[in-house]
Amino acid sequence: MASRVKPKMLGSSKGKVVKRAVLAPQQTGPIFSRLTVVWVTEGGIPFNTTGFFARLSRGNTIVSTASFDRFGVVRFNNVTTLTTATFTLRIFRSSDGALFRTRTIPSGVETFAVIG
Repeated sequence: MASRVKPKMLGSSKGKVVKRAVLAPQQTGPIFSRLTVVWVTEGGIPFNTTGFFARLSRGNTIVSTASFDRFGVVRFNNVTTLTTATFTLRIFRSSDGALFRTRTIPSGVETFAVIG
């Protein structure tokens, strides 16, 4: 699995404690139970993906095909998370089958963002 880094905080170094909070128990499993992919602009805004679908494969074997909703999201109902394999994701336009993007999704994820 890829190593993950914690995000750096950007902002003023002048801070103060507003209220002390009791920490909630740590999340022990994934929030999303099925592999979810979002297609967003470089600014992080989801594309209007009406009329697009995605195909997930391992090698030459197609694992799943699903349609995007209009908010840039596609969910593969038969792929549980955290994923245990590396997948190839291909995004197509439904009207003519034109291939728009190809990405590799690593193992050990529950969501994946296609940027651009």
